[in-house]
Amino acid sequence: MTFANVGTLGTVPGRRDELVALLTRPRSELAAIGCLLYEVGVSEDEPDVVFVAELWESAEAHQSSLALPSVKAAIAQARPLLSGVMDGLRFEVVGSPLRASPSS
Repeated sequence: MTFANVGTLGTVPGRRDELVALLTRPRSELAAIGCLLYEVGVSEDEPDVVFVAELWESAEAHQSSLALPSVKAAIAQARPLLSGVMDGLRFEVVGSPLRASPSS
C-alpha cells in the first residue's frame, strides 16, 4: 500500500535555503527504490522551517531508502543545518480523487 511521510524540519536561523538546496539535489536512486513523490517547500510565514512531502510505494521502500549511501550522506550533511525541531505524520494512503482506487 502507498505510504506517505509529511513533515517539517526546523533549521538553524538563516540556514533554510542551504537545507532546501541539499534536499532538492537530484537523486535518481530514490525513484528506483520506490519513491513516487518527494516535494520540498517553504513558507515566508515560517522562515526557519522546511516542509517535506514524500510518497512511497510502501513503508518498506521508505525504510530501505535510509540505507542508500547518498541518503546517509545527505542526512549527515543536513544535521548541522537542523535546529532539532521536527514534526510530521506518516500514513497509509487509501485513495485519491486524481486516480482510480486500487479496487477499481
